[in-house]
Amino acid sequence: MSTPEPPRPRRNRTTVAVVAASAAVVVACAAVGYLTLRGDGNDEAGPQPTPTASASASAGSDGTARGGGGGSEPLVPGWNTVVNAKRGITFDVPASWKRQSASWVSYVTENDDPEEKPLVAMMAPAVLKEKWCTSDDGKDGTPDAYSLASVGTTGEQGARSAAEAAEDTAETWVYGLYTQPDRSRLTVGEPESFRTKSGVEGSLVTVTSSGTPEKGKCDTDGKAVTFAFKNAEGKFVSWTYVGAHGVQDEVSDATIRQILSTVRLFEKGDGEG
Repeated sequence: MSTPEPPRPRRNRTTVAVVAASAAVVVACAAVGYLTLRGDGNDEAGPQPTPTASASASAGSDGTARGGGGGSEPLVPGWNTVVNAKRGITFDVPASWKRQSASWVSYVTENDDPEEKPLVAMMAPAVLKEKWCTSDDGKDGTPDAYSLASVGTTGEQGARSAAEAAEDTAETWVYGLYTQPDRSRLTVGEPESFRTKSGVEGSLVTVTSSGTPEKGKCDTDGKAVTFAFKNAEGKFVSWTYVGAHGVQDEVSDATIRQILSTVRLFEKGDGEG
């Protein structure tokens, strides 16, 4: 099998992967590989060297598709349930959000990192308007597509507190997607206590950017909202919303909070065969 070409350098690189425990084939819209940061991907394996590009994604070997397949029914009528069984988290999203495979991982890297080392990642995300903006900034005849927003969950390995995890994760998403290499444009909110409908308690941090130079058609400011807490195993995990900020289609705070309010713990065996 020939070695695939690495993904093209692009603004605000988002790499998306499918990690399947028993599968040799992984397909995504950018680089793929096992992740070792903060527990998302494979905790034991190191990074895999062969990035590839594709237009689709497959479900993992855990029997769940599009992030569903387990957990309780949606708390909001008409919404769909997203499950990260590996991290013990489930939540709901409006029907307009597209749920990716349960083993799909999205992550960001430093734009100039030849090794594509992930800075932060989310597993089993749901995406709003996958092709919200398209731009051929590289002038190579192949436009890149940028989504409006995503929500997903993360294992916060090494975190000493929920507040620390929430702040670091939210800040890294906005930096990685919208402002790098400039951190001076980030505004980091104070941690606040939050309790979901199911009684999950943790720390919530909001990070936004402002004045990001518009070097390309799709350049915008960004916003991330991260809620960090302990799962049923007593390990720090988090839920994150990240999306474009200051644009006409920006997801409202009310919608973000409504999605966040559905976050609940998930234990293997709940709704699984």
